[in-house]
Amino acid sequence: MRRPTNRRAAQRRGPDRRIIAAVAVLIGFGGVIGVTQISNADESKTVACEAPAADAAAPKAKGAATDPKVGTYTDKDGDVQHKGDGQLAKGEKAPAAEPAKECTTGKTKVTQVNGLTILANSCEDSDLTPHDGFQNGNRCVSTAFGEVAEAAQNPSLLIQDAPTEINVGQGFQIAVSTRNLVRDRFLAAGQGGYYVESSLLNDQGLVRGHFHTACRMLQGNEAQDPAPVPAFFVATEDGSGGAQPDTVRVNVVGLTTPGTAQCAVWAGDGSHRIPMMQRANQIPAFDVVRIQVR
Repeated sequence: MRRPTNRRAAQRRGPDRRIIAAVAVLIGFGGVIGVTQISNADESKTVACEAPAADAAAPKAKGAATDPKVGTYTDKDGDVQHKGDGQLAKGEKAPAAEPAKECTTGKTKVTQVNGLTILANSCEDSDLTPHDGFQNGNRCVSTAFGEVAEAAQNPSLLIQDAPTEINVGQGFQIAVSTRNLVRDRFLAAGQGGYYVESSLLNDQGLVRGHFHTACRMLQGNEAQDPAPVPAFFVATEDGSGGAQPDTVRVNVVGLTTPGTAQCAVWAGDGSHRIPMMQRANQIPAFDVVRIQVR
């Protein structure tokens, strides 16, 4: 029996209904719309991003004090302020967590998490060179953030004692108290240990890491140039530290330039990041003092 030609078979099947539907939609809307790709089950589909919820208008400063802990308002200088850093109001229930999903806005692929559009959560689409553990800028770090402790076990740090005035070249001490920081983890940044290790907790749920102490001479009263190396810098990894506060005395060599010194102390995990916190409105583990150098 003679088989029908491809042309006759096509005539017998008739035109593809999916194509007719797509053409009809294009005609109905003037041909200027984005059409979701029609595909079989084993082919990918283009999914349009959900429209983000409209931002609530920030109330003006006059009503800004109605809730002392949460809310967004515009102050008298026209700056938008977020009280509580986006925390929920008392009695307000948090929405259910939603998994991350990829979608497209026009031709741009983005990610949405909990209904929020995320510009990036990996280095997959970055044009920058991958970070390699050395202290180079203009790189993209792919190391996962790692483990975050409970709020009551987040690291805390305080400068207990420091001089207010010293002479040029005079050595001095800064007394530092830490809590919830186990000072047993340090990957040397100059040897390729910078930003390469995720943050880790010990068996008690405490951050493993160290703390830094640095002093720089201030130039004026505006935000300082961040590039110069500080006049003094040490990282303390002494194997101590835990849930109870303790004290470490850091010996600072004499500062050789007269003026105002800014001496700062801050915690770091094994790869030198300030430890993460459970909540956005917790104060990170850092402290700073001013010392006059005569």
